[in-house]
Amino acid sequence: MSEVNLAQAQDQVRAVMRGEVRAPHVEAFFDETTFTASYVVHDPSTKDAAIIDSVLDFDHAAGRTSFKSADKIIAFVREQGLKVRWVIETHAHADHLSAAPYLQEKLGGEMVIGSAILTVQDVFGKIFNEGTEFQRDGSQFDRLLHDGDTLMLGEIPLIALHVPGHTPADMAYVIGDTLFTGDTMFMPDYGSARADFPGGDARQLYRSVERLLQLPDETRVFLCHDYKAPNREEYVWETTILAERTGNVHFHEGVGEDQFVEMRTQRDATLAMPKLILPSIQVNMRGGRLPEPEDNGTSYLKLPLNAF
Repeated sequence: MSEVNLAQAQDQVRAVMRGEVRAPHVEAFFDETTFTASYVVHDPSTKDAAIIDSVLDFDHAAGRTSFKSADKIIAFVREQGLKVRWVIETHAHADHLSAAPYLQEKLGGEMVIGSAILTVQDVFGKIFNEGTEFQRDGSQFDRLLHDGDTLMLGEIPLIALHVPGHTPADMAYVIGDTLFTGDTMFMPDYGSARADFPGGDARQLYRSVERLLQLPDETRVFLCHDYKAPNREEYVWETTILAERTGNVHFHEGVGEDQFVEMRTQRDATLAMPKLILPSIQVNMRGGRLPEPEDNGTSYLKLPLNAF
């Protein structure tokens, strides 16, 4: 993330504070099975909307997909009379499958992800031994965004910021006075994302978080996951930059880069892989699509042994 692009995002949040840019409306949809918060964000004036980090329901034991979570989003969009312009991923998730193609089919809009998805496709294309028919050029998506690229959500700018560390391709999005961080940070009482997946880097993660913490204190922060920290009874997925900067248990003010990297590395070594990482990555690196059906009409997911 360049300083110029960060300044652009800072200016936009301050413009909302001054009343020069409209604040978007944010509606959250929490899937407790995967601990994932998906969002519908819209411009109240134009009704233009974006969907961020949707969930395709997946019964791992049965190998069956369903659309209960996505259908809730569809119902809300239709009830509110919204026009979906963008179907956005913050990254290729390792803990849930994306419903982006289904939502696009039902509601329209362009599918968007960060341009570093090409790195993820290359790395995991090799892990899953995908053949030449699997394109590693990001063509499964409609738009690949680079750091600082701006889309419009009605009359509200949507600024993309590259925040690598959890994965090489993570993007955060500033829309008006809101920040959607994906897995880059969690609630202050829970901390930060792991950085031990292929292509992850704890030092990059620290630097990405430090950049985001330079946004104005009032910035509303919306997270992709919550796991209920100890002694907390409710799931929560909204906070502020001030709360993160002053109170996050992993990277509050005074925590240095080396200290964070040591903590993150030691903590990651104790974590099991997400139970849905193998199906999730195979689907999400394809833009949320299942692998092409074989000659019997059935799609299959691979189970690479000892790959991690």
